[in-house]
Amino acid sequence: LDAMSIAVGFVIRAAAGAEAIHVPISPWLLLCALLLALFLALTKRRHELTLLENGAVNHRPILAEYNTYLLDQMIGVVTASTLVCYSLYTLWPGTVAKFGTHNLAFTIPFVLFGIFRYLYLVHQKGEGGKPERILVSDIPFIINMLLWLLVAVVVLYGPESLR
Repeated sequence: LDAMSIAVGFVIRAAAGAEAIHVPISPWLLLCALLLALFLALTKRRHELTLLENGAVNHRPILAEYNTYLLDQMIGVVTASTLVCYSLYTLWPGTVAKFGTHNLAFTIPFVLFGIFRYLYLVHQKGEGGKPERILVSDIPFIINMLLWLLVAVVVLYGPESLR
């Protein structure tokens, strides 16, 4: 419930934002937001647990309900689910009809790399406590985001031959 409530909060904000500007939002995109927020919440809990060790419960009592093995299992499930969900979103007939192309699938490798890079930073470098810092300071992650954006822009707004 802890991690899910965090993730649902992000989904509510995304849905409210779409409603506020009167833009329909894909159910796949909402599910992607839920899974990505859940991924970040679980990796952040893992970071807290490993960083604080025996003092973790004093910092955040809910951490008594977690252990790194459980978190790693949940992160694995959410990681795979996030990638599958994003992939289905790019190929969903509603997305294809909206953007007029199946080629958004070319952005999938960048999403996979982003997830793998983030997991590398969490597991090998002991990061993950501040996801926002990783987004703006990790050079490979930034390059990956820019490449994702470039491919998305080319696919969506490039020459007609790419559609």
